[in-house]
Amino acid sequence: MSPRRPRGAGAFPTAVETPAPKNRGQKPLYAALDLGTNSCRMLVARPEGSQFKVVDSFSKAVQLGTGLEATGRLSRSSINRTIQALRICQRKLRQHDVRRMRLVATEACRRARNSRDFIRLVKRETGLNLEIIPPEEEARLAVISCAPLVHQKTDQLLVVDIGGGSTELVWIDLSETAAADRSNAILAVQKGLKRQSSSRYGEKVIDWISVPLGVATLRDQFDDVEDDEGRFALMSWFFEEKLQSFTPYDRLHQRDGFQIVGTSGTITTVAASHLGLTRYDRNMVDGLEMNSDEIDRVIHGYLQLGPGGRRRDPRIGRDRAALIMSGSAILQALMRVWPTNRLSVADRGLREGLLYALMSEDGRLLDAQG
Repeated sequence: MSPRRPRGAGAFPTAVETPAPKNRGQKPLYAALDLGTNSCRMLVARPEGSQFKVVDSFSKAVQLGTGLEATGRLSRSSINRTIQALRICQRKLRQHDVRRMRLVATEACRRARNSRDFIRLVKRETGLNLEIIPPEEEARLAVISCAPLVHQKTDQLLVVDIGGGSTELVWIDLSETAAADRSNAILAVQKGLKRQSSSRYGEKVIDWISVPLGVATLRDQFDDVEDDEGRFALMSWFFEEKLQSFTPYDRLHQRDGFQIVGTSGTITTVAASHLGLTRYDRNMVDGLEMNSDEIDRVIHGYLQLGPGGRRRDPRIGRDRAALIMSGSAILQALMRVWPTNRLSVADRGLREGLLYALMSEDGRLLDAQG
């Protein structure tokens, strides 16, 4: 039930603005916008069976959270960049005549003291109604987006969403869920992340956590450390310390029944590097499985390249180079705590979760097994 996209959509997080095709007379369109600490991203899609088809997209690195760690406020320059990006989104929504949409903001707006002023400014300048969602909702939507990648043999599932300003982890026990129902069980998490609760499919949310550290905020924490390898090690151990309150932190598990599904620009970039891609191909990355040793080899290669080498490496890209090591530090910490033979790479995230939720609410999607 993975979303179908036009060729080229969902590539590295550089500024992307696809042309707006004519869609009049067809099924109603839905839109989902995710304004994060680093990027502004939007999808416009129509329901199609148990999936949806993306008809337009937008992605731009607006760096809304720049300076937030030091000042506690969204800066004027960050706000101006973001407003410009949101104006493009507003034009696309109008061109497509989208009536059903959800436009959300995450960690940067949750933390900034002037976020309410920013939301009012966005409404005045663009007409868009941004909704600041809590960490639980962000985690829930990430889980929903990853449902198609859950294996029928998975008993214990960890969904990880590494963002710009925060990282969400959700642990789900599927051992009492029939193999054929496991994808539908993840979609049933739409009802919330209540710990130990379950739907008719028998899944249980063991625990979830939102760590207020993402690729941008973790980098800013150690920006004054000059040694590249030393900074990386400090970031990784610092992030692991924040997992101590997560119930399954030291839970022993059998690798055969354990699966991590990871969604983030860091994880898709590591996957592209593992495959040796110099031009990103979503069809090769989304759903790819890597084990802990393969991930370690890629990250070790990043460290050997050094800052200059990473900027020149086409597998990483100049826009991702500044954030790849903080994201890799988070990923390495997760692999250190939960080594696995099955990390499934998800080139999907909050926007896809928003679309699935909206379309399901309207009865527009067929059952995941249909």
